[in-house]
Amino acid sequence: MSLTSKTCEPCRGGIPPLEEAEARAFLDQTPGWELIDDATKIRRTFSLGNFAESIALVNKVGDLAEDEGHHPDITFGWGYCTVLFYTHKIKGLHENDFIMAAKVNELAGG
Repeated sequence: MSLTSKTCEPCRGGIPPLEEAEARAFLDQTPGWELIDDATKIRRTFSLGNFAESIALVNKVGDLAEDEGHHPDITFGWGYCTVLFYTHKIKGLHENDFIMAAKVNELAGG
């Protein structure tokens, strides 16, 4: 099943974060994303044409995050939007982070 066809399941903690090898396997399904901070977070910076396009993507990602109940850290400015995912409760990565990354890719057109 593709990541974009899944929905985020609430993570209540008490489980270990994904191992680096597991996270790397999910990266194959989330082109453009990179593992950072010892494979505890994923990040992607989108290049956009201007500030209006940046804020439009931020708003789309925000709406998706609210719908899925899984919220990223977002920074943006003229011509860029950087999205960072990790699961706070487990201080690392969960499948939910990759579900969201795949859906953000879809929103951004790849």
